[in-house]
Amino acid sequence: MTISDDRKRKLDGLFKAFSIVADGTYVFVCDMQYNYSRWSKSAVDFFGLPGEYMEHAGEIWGEHIHPDDKGSYDESMDALFSGKATSHDMQYRTISRDGHYVMCTCKGVVLFKDDGNLDYFCGSIRNHGLFGHVNDLTGLRNKYGFFEDLRSAISKEQPFVVSTISLTHFSDINTVYGYEFGNLVVQKFARKLVDYIGNRGLIYRLDGVKFGVVSESLSIDELKAYYERIRSMINDGFMVDNRDIRLQTSAGAIAVDRFPVSDKVVYSCLVYSVGNSKRYRQGDMEVFDNRLTKENMDKLDRLEAIRNSVAHNYEGFCLYYQPVMDASTETLKGAEALIRWQNDRFGLVYPNDFIPVLESDAIFPILGEWILTQAMTDAKRFIEKFPDFILNINLSYVQLKRTDFVETVKRILMETGFPTKNLCFELTERCRFVEKEILYAALMSFRQMGIKIALDDFGTGFASIDILKYITFDTIKIERIFVKDIAANEKEERLLGIFTDVAATFGSDVCVEGIETGTIRDIVKKYHVNSLQGYLYSKPVSLEDFLAKYIDC
Repeated sequence: MTISDDRKRKLDGLFKAFSIVADGTYVFVCDMQYNYSRWSKSAVDFFGLPGEYMEHAGEIWGEHIHPDDKGSYDESMDALFSGKATSHDMQYRTISRDGHYVMCTCKGVVLFKDDGNLDYFCGSIRNHGLFGHVNDLTGLRNKYGFFEDLRSAISKEQPFVVSTISLTHFSDINTVYGYEFGNLVVQKFARKLVDYIGNRGLIYRLDGVKFGVVSESLSIDELKAYYERIRSMINDGFMVDNRDIRLQTSAGAIAVDRFPVSDKVVYSCLVYSVGNSKRYRQGDMEVFDNRLTKENMDKLDRLEAIRNSVAHNYEGFCLYYQPVMDASTETLKGAEALIRWQNDRFGLVYPNDFIPVLESDAIFPILGEWILTQAMTDAKRFIEKFPDFILNINLSYVQLKRTDFVETVKRILMETGFPTKNLCFELTERCRFVEKEILYAALMSFRQMGIKIALDDFGTGFASIDILKYITFDTIKIERIFVKDIAANEKEERLLGIFTDVAATFGSDVCVEGIETGTIRDIVKKYHVNSLQGYLYSKPVSLEDFLAKYIDC
């Protein structure tokens, strides 16, 4: 059936309108009644198509698509022309005139007649081979393309979901089979991702063996379902170069439905979530909880505000100090510096509500430097009155992983003039994410400088006896959970005795946290304990209150 002149004029009009907003993409418009299309001349020239005007262009274009991608493409086209689908959004490899495959992203929508019948299929194709941000190994958009598309999705202010999927223990593949075979596995997995997600989202190759997914059509529950299907497939094994390969994955996801928000905050939430998936959930997808809090505040809004505060001269950040008391005399021995953030909208925010996520952000080391500098500056006033005062500062695993962190500490010590003999670094539970060799080298450097090292939260998570075998600690801090019920629980008291014996064996002092009542204090003091910390003496207080109570009195 030959297209009428009126229909052809309308097709040309639509093509012109779409071309105006094409923004560096090829445009196509298909009259679905006649299956007659017009395509951008640049696409015709690059891919060697028959001409700008084509009958059955979908079939012609399908012949240019890589055989491994064609099944998903045909399925999407059949759904469009049968009326089962109204839009098209997928990635595939397409062969150019010179015989090379390039990755393309094709997006299109169906326009309907007033009577509900199919009228036009209009859309655009982005040739990533021309516009960059493409990973050479997989043909997928790379990390730069991911952030470009993430920012684009955010700018539309329409809900979407985004996920990162990481292959875990992949170094074993490279060790056993070699890097060349490892690259084949990455390529195969990338194609599996594209096949499973299909027309429902865009796939990206991020750093290493991490992949990204951005979807404007899937819900979080649907995304989780697809992830489980992919995970089951690779756990059961798939063939690569006649070898049966089994992989493990971890994944994080977030539903972005409140705006404005920055791409960097979204990505930090993803990194945090995929880390939790690997460490605590055996690879189950960890969805970042973006629900409204009890104060009716959105977590992403709060993280965005906190991140912006770092960039705006640390506005809203301050340090609180909780006294550490000598166990024998119950007089001031030192204090632990604790970060807080506050503004008019969100009130006072505690570190557990932002540090774990912010650690995944590139801006965190800057905040870490501010904490060190501010704490040492504040504490110089403390040691004027108490020369033996010990300032305790918590270190993040992100800081300890940095190769320049020791030099950073030396620089801050020089700038503030703070004596190393009055400084103690506390290792938190998350420091277990640092390789032992790197952690040991950093701590040895600090000890050589005269800085004391404390093991925080002993008996929980990272803070186990194992680490005592290769690192010497000046102080072991026993967490509140082990003494809060000590008055009514004989097992807790026996456990406290065991902990103090372990500390004595390794030559470490003991600080017990969670001293909230006189009864707890009296029981704890029966054992070899050097210092006490808890609400019985004081909760963490502002610098002004600490000065008024202990220094300027």
